[in-house]
Amino acid sequence: MDRWHAMRIFVRAADCGSLAAAARQLHLSPPAVTRAVAALEELIGTRLLTRTTRSLKLTEAGRRYLEDCRRILLDIEEAEAAAAGSYATPTGTLTVTASVQFGRIYVLPVITEYLARHPAVQLRALFLDRVINMVEEGADVGVRIGHLADSALTAIRVGTVRRVLCAAPDYLARHGTPAMPRDLQDHAVIASTGLDASAQWRFGPERRGAVTLRPRLSCNTVDAVLAAAIDGFGIARLLSYQVAPALADGRLRILLAEHEEAPVPVHIVHPDGRRASAKVRAFIDLAVERLRANPMLGPGIA
Repeated sequence: MDRWHAMRIFVRAADCGSLAAAARQLHLSPPAVTRAVAALEELIGTRLLTRTTRSLKLTEAGRRYLEDCRRILLDIEEAEAAAAGSYATPTGTLTVTASVQFGRIYVLPVITEYLARHPAVQLRALFLDRVINMVEEGADVGVRIGHLADSALTAIRVGTVRRVLCAAPDYLARHGTPAMPRDLQDHAVIASTGLDASAQWRFGPERRGAVTLRPRLSCNTVDAVLAAAIDGFGIARLLSYQVAPALADGRLRILLAEHEEAPVPVHIVHPDGRRASAKVRAFIDLAVERLRANPMLGPGIA
């Protein structure tokens, strides 16, 4: 048995919480992954993983061994990379993830500039309106909007966006302009059924004020919500970068600005910490510079 290979399989299985998911990530058959972990346990003389029908759990010995495996594998990778020069020159395939519209507007220009600078890199862009498990789906770098849950990811704040209420001038001329958040109950509301969907909209920097709404229209994409608002159907709540062009040319107007929530942070995240490879570090450096300089993302780090 190749012990280094078995350790690599064990670490991936622990990260994914599934032998089948580890097999997919490593392009191996599930039986090969099962045999490798079993052989490693036999070699060490103790159980590392407790297997159930749906998940894996580390034993106490497994948790200690996992930490040692990570350190050993990282040392090996660092030594190999240094010898090959890959920590000096970005090479290989890089996977970057972001939400669909933010990715298209703000991350894609960074990607194309990055690829022009580093011809030895191939890049896979995953623009999805959901938060993915970066380890399980093989993503190297992510751009996330919102407050981050506790995780092992390294995060770099690059700016903020605002949640804004907006409506077309035509709608406001026909139905009037709400003066207070509670007035929204008398208006046609357009809601998103996406990641942050809720029938209760909160207001104020501390999010203490709340209004429960019954939307006249619910859409599963930002583009549809935006289009309906521009067409004058009703009032929508979107992120500031999403409505910026329509605000600039007068197709939409912001409402109840004095009742807005506190700005929402934007972070670049990655799972590799200080040991990130050259391709990851180079992308992060460029993305941080470009996103922090973008006036549509508000102030960067305070």
